[in-house]
Amino acid sequence: MPEFTIRPIEPRDSAAVANIIRTVMPEFGADGPGFAIHDPEVDDMHAAYARPGGAYFVVERGGSIVGGGGVAPLDGGETDVCELRKMYFLPEARGIGAGPAMLQRCLDAARGFGFKRCYIETLTGMDAAQSLYRKHGFTQLCAPMGGTGHFGCDRFFIREL
Repeated sequence: MPEFTIRPIEPRDSAAVANIIRTVMPEFGADGPGFAIHDPEVDDMHAAYARPGGAYFVVERGGSIVGGGGVAPLDGGETDVCELRKMYFLPEARGIGAGPAMLQRCLDAARGFGFKRCYIETLTGMDAAQSLYRKHGFTQLCAPMGGTGHFGCDRFFIREL
């Protein structure tokens, strides 16, 4: 039995998720211009992912939100491509299997929406994340896709769904 649960985000979770994003991203040097920490959606992730083709999930452990991740259509990309977005975990959610479980939940949601491929942007230094993506069938790309505006990212991955 896992030490955590993964469930769809609820309106009451948005502040906790925003705090996680604003806590974890600077840990990896991702707090300057061109990073998702500055996206307007960070303040209300529930509303941002309520659109067609979007889903956001939270990791709950011991009654607290300790991580999250979602999928949505790739901005400026092909219609059959989604993006894995804002998947971040506090230290207490790392190493307990939450990453693989969240990734699987997001990929299942993407398939359910009819997407054919999933794209991810990340950066040097997020080694555990990149290892997770590779273990789950993602291959590295040489350049970004779509128009996310996250020019601070320097690692790009994709996989067939």
